[in-house]
Amino acid sequence: MKNFGLIGAAGYIAPRHMKAIKDTNNNLVVAYDIYDGIGIMDSNFPEADFFTEAERFEDFIYKWKMDNGKPLDFISITTPNYLHKSHMRLALAHGADAICEKPLVLNPSDIDELKKVEEKTGKRIYNILQLRLHDSIVALKDKISKELKENPDKVYDIDLSYLTSRGKWYFESWKGKEEKSGGLASNIGVHFYDMLSWIFGEVEENIVHLKTPFVNAGFMKLKNARVRWFLSVKYDYIPEEIKTIGQRTYRSITVDGEEIEFSGGFTELHTRSYEEILKGNGFGLDEARNSIEIVSTIRNQEPVGLVGEYHPFCSLVNSD
Repeated sequence: MKNFGLIGAAGYIAPRHMKAIKDTNNNLVVAYDIYDGIGIMDSNFPEADFFTEAERFEDFIYKWKMDNGKPLDFISITTPNYLHKSHMRLALAHGADAICEKPLVLNPSDIDELKKVEEKTGKRIYNILQLRLHDSIVALKDKISKELKENPDKVYDIDLSYLTSRGKWYFESWKGKEEKSGGLASNIGVHFYDMLSWIFGEVEENIVHLKTPFVNAGFMKLKNARVRWFLSVKYDYIPEEIKTIGQRTYRSITVDGEEIEFSGGFTELHTRSYEEILKGNGFGLDEARNSIEIVSTIRNQEPVGLVGEYHPFCSLVNSD
């Protein structure tokens, strides 16, 4: 049994980490969040210590190490994106490996900094990149890998569409502040970029067509794919047939016109991620780099407008 700490226990994704710790028969020793409304802990680890002050949390994990003769094994991190780097440094400094939600960090230079922390402490950082464990995505990667062995120069045409409605709260929260979240592409697109570059190779070209508070859209040339992508948090742009059935999210990936079905199978992916990490097979800093470079480029690039190979949904966008 491994002993865990959790930073960001009140966050949206934190319950999946608690469940993963429990499902893998490990123990959550202590959790921390500035917000104290976390009754979810009662159904997972009611005996875990909890703090709303960082200093008391850090004091606890220091004393726990002294009393038990060894540090916590892992500290899981589910805090706002801009805090990930400092919380991973804290975990490693106290002798624990870190398990961090995506996006791992905001900038590629942060990865270089954290590699030095790994080298200094001898501890590891793991990133939750759960799409790499999704059965449909694994099957797609296997299929593409076989095809590329026969034709290494083949280039696929891909359309990525992800529209997930968010209310006014989104723009008042840290998620709506680019300096804290990294922007829309970091918030809702990073795992798709990771998946696509994992399957189709490194980025050769990265163009942004539209960038508003509600929409990011662009084109990427990967080694073996041309990708038109469209991300939105505005309900207006949801296809009418999706609105008609009462849904507020639309997700689609087509490869050479063929839809990749991966709408289900998400509920256990955090547990599977933890299982792989505990076996020493988790995704580390090097695996996270491609997607962080992609979203950093998008964030720092001026949109070119509707020229070139832009996603069809771009024509729906008003001035926002």
